[in-house]
Amino acid sequence: EVQLAESGGASVQPGGSLILSCAVSGFTFSNYAMYWGRQAPGKGLEWIASIGNLGSNKIYSDSVKGRAAISRDNAKNMLYLRLDSLKTEDTAMYYCAKGKTLGIRRSGPLPSDYDYSGRGTQVTVSS
Repeated sequence: EVQLAESGGASVQPGGSLILSCAVSGFTFSNYAMYWGRQAPGKGLEWIASIGNLGSNKIYSDSVKGRAAISRDNAKNMLYLRLDSLKTEDTAMYYCAKGKTLGIRRSGPLPSDYDYSGRGTQVTVSS
């Protein structure tokens, strides 16, 4: 059974940093691209970062580019997202998602590119 579990969400002040984690099981992690997305209150799901299966290819949405770093540890079946210089508009539920293939699109994923996601971890940025 494919399982993804996000953690690391917290309430932080603007300008702060967080590292989100995603523990996965039930599939060969190193064979698949992975994604981070978020959903702010009252808004739709927003993709923010992609990483290829071996971790060398990464892309980010404009909303987090320069402030985010996606990484993975294939030996530990773990996906990470570091967010720096947090803004109030970063407040959202953050999700990790499993890709259907090993590669990523340079233009960002289509909804059909991923198949499983976790339940999310809440990030709240406020002063």
